[in-house]
Amino acid sequence: MAFGFEEEGFNYTFDAAPEVGGENKGPRPKVFMMYALAGCTGMDVVSILKKMRVEIEDLDISVNGNITEEHPKQFDRMHVVFTFTGKDLPMEKLKKAVSLSEEKYCGVSAVYKKVMPITTEIVVIEK
Repeated sequence: MAFGFEEEGFNYTFDAAPEVGGENKGPRPKVFMMYALAGCTGMDVVSILKKMRVEIEDLDISVNGNITEEHPKQFDRMHVVFTFTGKDLPMEKLKKAVSLSEEKYCGVSAVYKKVMPITTEIVVIEK
């Protein structure tokens, strides 16, 4: 049940849980869908904020998805939480960067939005 692959010099392994015949050698493939969304939008947002001359100390992105009960089990929605850490961060620019990513630049988001709703939330931690 384990499948490995190499991409651009990086090695990855997917596997199933032991109760369905796997050996837990790696995460399940669907989890990578959430990682792809977080990585894609995160790179966009950081790049956009740099162009806006907004300096953030940290950006944490979490993605939660709901998986259907019936087969084929699939995500029917995702929620992305952007947690920015920094000093005097301008909320309007944070919102603009997130909006540009989700509406114009993030290819992963563009594909996912064709089949499910994606909601976003912005949290700011003031330093």
